[in-house]
Amino acid sequence: MEEEIKAEFLKSGFTLDEEQEILKKCHTFCQDYGLEPSDLVSSWEIYYLNRQLDESVVKDAEMDGFLGHLQSEQLGASAKKDPGLHMYSFKDVDMVLDAEDEDAKDVILGTPIDKSEKLQLDIYDSAHKTNGNIYSSERKSKLVTPFGKRSNKFVVKFNIDNLPTIETANGIEEHYDLEDGIIKRVQPLKSSSLVVHRSGLEPGCRFMYDTIEDRFNAIENRIRKHAAALVASSLYEEPMDPSVASQRSMFAVGMICCDGEGHLNDKSILLQSSVEHSRGQLVRLELNKLSYFSVFPGQVVGIKGNNPSGHCLIASELVDSVPLSIAADADLPPTKKQALDGEIQATHLSSTPTETTMIIAAGPFTTTDNLLFEPLSELLAYATRNSPQLLILLGPFIDSEHPQIKKGTVDLSFDDIFQSEVLRMVQDYLEYMGPNARLVMVPSIRDANHDFVFPQPAFDLDSLNVRLQITSLNNPGIFEADQFMIGCCTVDILKHLSGEEMSRHSMDGQPNDRLSRLANHILSQQSFYPLYPPAEGVPMDFSLASEALHISSVPDLLILPSDIKYFVKVLPVGGTTEGEEEQMKRCVCINPGRLAKGEGGGTFVELKYQGSSDKMNASIISI
Repeated sequence: MEEEIKAEFLKSGFTLDEEQEILKKCHTFCQDYGLEPSDLVSSWEIYYLNRQLDESVVKDAEMDGFLGHLQSEQLGASAKKDPGLHMYSFKDVDMVLDAEDEDAKDVILGTPIDKSEKLQLDIYDSAHKTNGNIYSSERKSKLVTPFGKRSNKFVVKFNIDNLPTIETANGIEEHYDLEDGIIKRVQPLKSSSLVVHRSGLEPGCRFMYDTIEDRFNAIENRIRKHAAALVASSLYEEPMDPSVASQRSMFAVGMICCDGEGHLNDKSILLQSSVEHSRGQLVRLELNKLSYFSVFPGQVVGIKGNNPSGHCLIASELVDSVPLSIAADADLPPTKKQALDGEIQATHLSSTPTETTMIIAAGPFTTTDNLLFEPLSELLAYATRNSPQLLILLGPFIDSEHPQIKKGTVDLSFDDIFQSEVLRMVQDYLEYMGPNARLVMVPSIRDANHDFVFPQPAFDLDSLNVRLQITSLNNPGIFEADQFMIGCCTVDILKHLSGEEMSRHSMDGQPNDRLSRLANHILSQQSFYPLYPPAEGVPMDFSLASEALHISSVPDLLILPSDIKYFVKVLPVGGTTEGEEEQMKRCVCINPGRLAKGEGGGTFVELKYQGSSDKMNASIISI
């Protein structure tokens, strides 16, 4: 039978890590539950998809979780046959053990943790058990969930390290231990100075009243701004009407459109120019002469070429970026910024940039099998051990796509869950860390407790009794931390662009990094969401979009959470009149991944930043 099981796994595209041990256990599962090898492998495929495992490798570490999945399947099948029958599983054993020994709360079934981690968790948990308004903490100590039983905790998946390593006298890197944690906790954190760039969106603002005129103006203004910037660079002449027949070479600026409802292809690319230059007419665009390009619907580009027939503009050059303002805009009106520390320290221009430490995580913050918010709890416990100056949490927090939220099986309102779970946890974390710790929250259109509109106003925390250390940002939002600029957007623009982009790569050394190319579109188009029409499910309000989506200068950090695989990329940003190297800037683009994936854990980013991409340490860590 073991050979049959192995053959079924291989047939389904899976390989076995510790073959002998896995086959022995699978053989036992088949005997215990009366399964055929094909049935067992079918169950494994369901378990594999639910846990969203990265590799198609069957590992021995997953066998305990797989056993629980098989038991759940058997329970479900038995309940259908005989509603009065109950099959006991390891969960029932845990419940009996808990009932017999209520005082043995220190016994944790699952992966053992070291002394320092347990100490921090105990202190941290005791802090938020005293608040009284608890929705899930009583259940957390009773249940053993797949997330709680995971084996690989806080493993570094990817790292960029441009900072010198601190070594001990023995030449070995420092490791966290219990005494170091206590000393680090006693020492006060250095406060991070935060300044928010406001974009006209306020909590409770009027939305979804945009008109056709608003949509037209949003598109027209984008095209005209790009045309003006390209002409101002002195590299390009005044744009002409691309729909007029001419044998001479011309320069035109317009927006890429698709001729039909499908995806872009060689025959469906259209260029829509501004009303000023061509009365907004569309003309077919041919890119066959270009060895390299990357286009998508809604992208504003400059085109050099000719239109001999008047029906098709044949491109010889495509300009997909405009010069961006690289210097910090010190002349912004006071209404554009809000000093969160009481005053803006605009005169503080230290020649030596200080190091800012931060942790960046994006929701969902709870697994799909419950609303216990275990990943968020463990992230905050990790933050207490590592003491970042800044913790950035990006939604969704109360995910509208969570099975229990979708079905409406929760017995509290979405606002109550947000306050009793998420806000309670983060406030306890800030209370534990002291007055200098700062936390930034950015909503998502998937947040069931918030306005379903994009751009999206910040959470209204003023009406709630929350700590002043919590800063709520718009989505998208831009803020400054210790004089470097950070941009955030929780709409999955990378995934949306990935589905609509059409590109061609040359073989002469042109960059072929697709993730970097997608992220670069955000900067080159000066917009957090340059795609038009928006992807299905994005509630775009064009009456708010023009100002709220605009990126006026290159941020130092660009945070774009996505379902696409996590990454940290350094993006070179050009677009100068002379191409001078001193006017080049590098933007660090970060996709922290999702903190929770299915029933398992995801990833987050820990960053130490000293003012430039050449002086930073970025790590992507599995929770």
